[in-house]
Amino acid sequence: MRKRILIAPLNWGLGHATRCIPIIKALLAYGFEPIIASDGEALLLLQKEFATLSSIELPSYNITYAKKGKHFKLKMIKDSPYLIKTIKAEKKAIKAIVDMHDICGIISDSRLGVYSKKVPSVFITHQLNVLSGTTSWLSTKLHQKIIKKFDECWVPDNADEPNLSGKLGHTKAFKTPTKYLGLLSRFNKKNISITNDILVLLSGPEPQRTLLEEKLFKELNAYNGSIIFVRGVMEKEQKIAIKANMSIYNFMTTDLLEKTINQSRLIISRSGYTTIMDLAKLKKHAFFIATPGQFEQEYLALRLTKKGFVPSCNQDDFTAERLKNIDDFKGLKMFDSHLDFKDLFGLFECK
Repeated sequence: MRKRILIAPLNWGLGHATRCIPIIKALLAYGFEPIIASDGEALLLLQKEFATLSSIELPSYNITYAKKGKHFKLKMIKDSPYLIKTIKAEKKAIKAIVDMHDICGIISDSRLGVYSKKVPSVFITHQLNVLSGTTSWLSTKLHQKIIKKFDECWVPDNADEPNLSGKLGHTKAFKTPTKYLGLLSRFNKKNISITNDILVLLSGPEPQRTLLEEKLFKELNAYNGSIIFVRGVMEKEQKIAIKANMSIYNFMTTDLLEKTINQSRLIISRSGYTTIMDLAKLKKHAFFIATPGQFEQEYLALRLTKKGFVPSCNQDDFTAERLKNIDDFKGLKMFDSHLDFKDLFGLFECK
């Protein structure tokens, strides 16, 4: 009988779910039986990608953003009692799932209550340091305290330079056994012709996803070139609309999105970490627009801009004119790595 591994990504945008796709595929390749556990759009996406695998719905964190970036931290604090209640419900659910489904190991991508003392449990994060402005010391301390409940921490990045996460994923003051995975992406680079001038990739909690969508529709309406617009809205069926120079998709599955990114000259997107890894794997040119008030995305975008890799700007400041200096930046071509899944999965073999 194959060992069952519960893999549970956080439903905060689609990044946590999509970066679990290569892990699920590797688990299957090495003879494990992955069981998917999540909620909302993250669960729906993985159910579409792995229709034959068992899946379980977990309690939802119901994460949303404030309309104004300056209120982001305040809203997170306001929502914290509900979050704590959800984590407790999540822990209770996991306890039952481990017993009921004979789980032999757990991989949690940023779900804080998905671990068990009965089986090896792994926490995936690129944030060993959690930026929250003047309270970064506190958010980091609390996050690291949670990670210590797991047997290992897996960081999807290179251990040394060049790396993508910078101070987020690299710290000396952390005692939990930590392994650096390299770039964790569901995509592979293809040598195919460029047919799209711009690909817009949207994702993330509302209302900021919609606010950026409206901004980009307005700014790119008169752009002289072909545009593919992926709204990042997971629905039961894929929908495609044509509007002037734009082909608009509600979502794309992995194979189509991989092909479309490879065929696109420039990617406009949030500076979410999974998106950055995907574009680095495909060695693309990009323009990043951080989610307002999201300290992590703002740090990542600014860091890559300062290093000359990718231009970026605030959401309110974006105009189509800003795309004219793309060629002044190197693009995400400097980042290579190799994932050793056999070594990683050894944790589940030895216990």
